[in-house]
Parts: sequence; C-alpha cells; structure tokens
Amino acid sequence: MRMTKILSLLLLFWVITGFNLVSNVETKVFICKGKSSKRYHYDKHCRGLSNCSTKTFEVSLSEAKDLGRTLCGWED
Repeated sequence: MRMTKILSLLLLFWVITGFNLVSNVETKVFICKGKSSKRYHYDKHCRGLSNCSTKTFEVSLSEAKDLGRTLCGWED
C-alpha cells in the first residue's frame, strides 16, 4: 500500500512537470572569442564565424547570453 502511494506521487509529479526528466540539458552554441565578437551561432559552420580570429568554442546558450552575445544575423 505504501509503495503504491509513493509511485502515485511520483507519477503525479512527473505529469505536473510535463514529463520533462532531462530539464538540465542546455542548448549548445558556438562563439568566437575574438575582441570584436558579439554573436552566437547554432551552426558550427555558419558563415558568420568565417572571420573569427580565434578558434570557435562550444558553450551553452545561457553562457553565451551571459557574455552579452546575441544570435547571428545569418541564423535568425
């Protein structure tokens, strides 16, 4: 009986949270760390990265936004 209640509560929690068990997965984007770099890119081969003076780095979308980056004009 007690196990049934626990399972029911877990199922209810799962339903309420939208079945999202991997909520900590973040979107990865690419940035250039050059002095004048201001954008992030979903595509590693975006033409907006062609003038990058450093190598490109993969970071989370939230990290890119924290760095003040905005979406590349070629990708919006």
